[in-house]
Formats: sequence, C-alpha cells, structure tokens
Amino acid sequence: MFVDRRSELAWLEARRCAPDAQLLVVYGKRRVGKTALLREFIRGGPAVYCLADRRPGREQLREVAARLGAHFGDAFVAEKGFANWLEVFEFLRTRLAGRPRRRGGRFVLVLDEFPYLVENDSATPSLFQKGWDETLARLPLCLVLCGSSVAVMESEALSARSPLFGRRTGDLVVRPFDFAAVREYVPAGWSFERTATLYAMLGGMPGYLRQFDLARSLEWNVRERLLAPGAFLFREVEFLLKEELREPRSYLAVLRAIAQGRRRFGEIVNDTGLEKNVLHKYLHVLERLQLMEREVPVTERAPERSKRSLYRLADPFVALWFACVHAFHSDLELGETGPALRRFREVLPHLAGAAYERIAAEVLRRPGTAPARLERVGRWWDASGEVDVVGVNEEQNAILFAEVKWSGRPLGTNVLEGLRAAAARVVWGRPDRREVFALFGRGGFTPELRRVAKREHVLLFEGDRRVV
Repeated sequence: MFVDRRSELAWLEARRCAPDAQLLVVYGKRRVGKTALLREFIRGGPAVYCLADRRPGREQLREVAARLGAHFGDAFVAEKGFANWLEVFEFLRTRLAGRPRRRGGRFVLVLDEFPYLVENDSATPSLFQKGWDETLARLPLCLVLCGSSVAVMESEALSARSPLFGRRTGDLVVRPFDFAAVREYVPAGWSFERTATLYAMLGGMPGYLRQFDLARSLEWNVRERLLAPGAFLFREVEFLLKEELREPRSYLAVLRAIAQGRRRFGEIVNDTGLEKNVLHKYLHVLERLQLMEREVPVTERAPERSKRSLYRLADPFVALWFACVHAFHSDLELGETGPALRRFREVLPHLAGAAYERIAAEVLRRPGTAPARLERVGRWWDASGEVDVVGVNEEQNAILFAEVKWSGRPLGTNVLEGLRAAAARVVWGRPDRREVFALFGRGGFTPELRRVAKREHVLLFEGDRRVV
C-alpha cells in the first residue's frame, strides 16, 4: 500500500524531466520507506532498479548487468556481466548517447543501498566521480544513489571530502510519515483516538506500521509483534545502532538515559558516566541519525547557542521499545510478557500525550489553520512552567499559544485561563504583539468554553479537527 509522499514524488519527477543529466542523492534512516518511494517513482517510466547488498562486488556487477541487459534487450551483456563500474558507465553511453528522451522522461538508474557498494570497495565514490565527469553527465540520464546509512551517505556522497562532492544535482532526505499520512494508511473508519495511539507507538515509520496487523487490537500487536523474541521489532533498536555505529553499547546507554527522563546534558553525563566531550559527540551522532533531537524554547533568538536545551527521543517507537522491551528483556526471553504488558498499559497515556503535542504542532503548521503563518513552531518553558505548543511569526509580530490535553474529559474555561497566565510569562516580540490562543482536546470542550472561544476568537480542535 503506497500512501502520501506527494511532495517527494513531485521533486523526483521534476528532476527526471530536467534538461540536464541528474545525479540525485536520496537517503534517510532504515524503515522510512525510501525503496517504496523510488519504486513508485520509476513505475511506468524507462528505468532500472538495483538493490545492493553485502555480496562480493563481482556478484553485484553481475546483477546490474542482468538488469541493464534485460532492459535494453542485450542478452550478451546480461550473460557476460561487467568487470567494473567503468564498464557499466560505458555501456550506458553506448545505449543512451545521442538518443532523445523517451516518453516519461529520461532513463533512470536507481542504485539502492549505495553504502554497501562503498563497503565492498572504498574506491567506489572515486569511480562514480570519474564516470560522472567523463561520461554520465552528458547523457539523458537520471542516476539515483540511495542509502539507509545516513553516516555513509553524508560522508561518501555529500561531504566536501567525498569525490562526489559538487557533482550531485539534488539531494532528498526521506522522513517518516506525518500524522496526516498515517491517517491515510490506517483502515477507513478508524477514530482519531485509535490512529493517534498507533502513531504514539510507532511514529510515522512505514516499516514499523507494516509489521502491525491493523485488523487486531493494538495490545495484541504489542504482545505478538513487539514483545515476542524473534519478532521483527524485538531487537530493532539494537539492530539499527549496530548497523550505523562502531560503539553501539555507549549510544544505547545515552538513548536509555533520555528514555528514562534524563533530558538535560548534566543528567545524561551522570547517568551514563561518559566524559562531557565524548557525550557531545554521541549526541551529535544520534541527532544526525534522527534518533534523538535537541530541543530549545521556540522563542530563543540563537538556538544553537542556547543553554536551555533539552534532549528527547525523535522516534516514538524507540521510546516504546525502551519502556517495554529493553527494560524487560530477560523476562521476555523466557516468554513472560505479563510485566512488559503492564508497563505498556502504564506508559501508553504518556506516549499518546506526547504524540498529541506533535500532532497539534503539525496541524497548526498547515496553511490557513492559524490566523498568521507560523515561521517556527515548538515548545516553550522556563523555571516557572511551560506551554505545550508555541508558534511565532516575526514579521507580523504574532505569537500563538496552544494547550494540548489527551484527557478524555471535556476541557473547561479553567484550561484557557491557565494558558493565558502561562503566555503572559513568555518574553517575545514587540510590546504590541498579536496573541492567538488554541486548545486541543481529545474529549472535546464544555458548552461554556465553546461560547467563550467564539466570542474571543480562540481556536478549538477536537482531536485534529477544528470545531471553533
């Protein structure tokens, strides 16, 4: 089932139809749906897709030859194979040079999991640089290098030290689905509450969503698809770290500390015992891998220099995994799921509440939702309290404050009064700033609050749907 990815497909299609040869770098963490995106992109057009793996280089080249030979009707090449990548590029020159672009755009060659090619032969980026400079850049070709190892793709295809630096004509980071896309994915008729709960557990990762049987209860899926040894998701976080990092245990300790609520730098140092300079490096790497994110109050003028930073897990599934799998690993290996399931029931409301804040921020970013376009959206806090979601527009001197409640009870006017009091402590903008207030409530709102909201132009959202 393919959903969403409209902007990504439009980006790829525009480059397939560009006047010049294209060298595109597409990357993102594992399970995010890069392969599905690229297969959808090449469907119906002139293209060849090749998936690299850890086989010896000669076998990989043999598969490339078989696929290119089949596409171009060259049985000899399909049988003989290629000795090296330069022969691949020369073959493409003989088949594409001087030919007009076919219907559907230029010919597309997708090399998925490019990092495995580099792992097999560290000279691969240099060979591709030579091939691009001498041959491919003059062909009606769109070459796509794709990879799940973010570190390798950045170092071997994007960094200034890479032989390919300056050759790429575009790069695309594929990110998890947002909540709107998850709504497209789940069966018709699912409620906001059930969809948001699924999103709180798995985030927007297509690879994780595919593991759940959505015809069954979410708790059944947790028991059978997450807590069962041998299940795809059981060792997923450990697998991700081993694939990307040389010292996975130290990084696992950092993520565990954050998952357990150690969100300040000093707290993580004390919990892990790591030296400060080492922890700085680990946090930077985890942020680059989209497993962790550094958060500062959205009103900070220089966020990169802010001393008010907190750290949180970027992937909801990682939080669920630490709470329900990592903490009960020994019990689960023995087939005892009871303690882990009890913990799941305890933490789920907290995970859902955090997910609801992310959903609210997403809703408020949508064009036309807020009275002013929000340039930045995030949380705000100081020693006296916090505001769940704050959005700002510097040019219009406008600021939006939102309170987000996962509670199933209708929200009353006291919630709005509390939000106004918290907003008064937020120092931002010019004295005549325009303030907008919004409330998100899973359980709706009291009639009195609805009357006040209409009179005072307060935005009310039940679930993710605006009602006032």
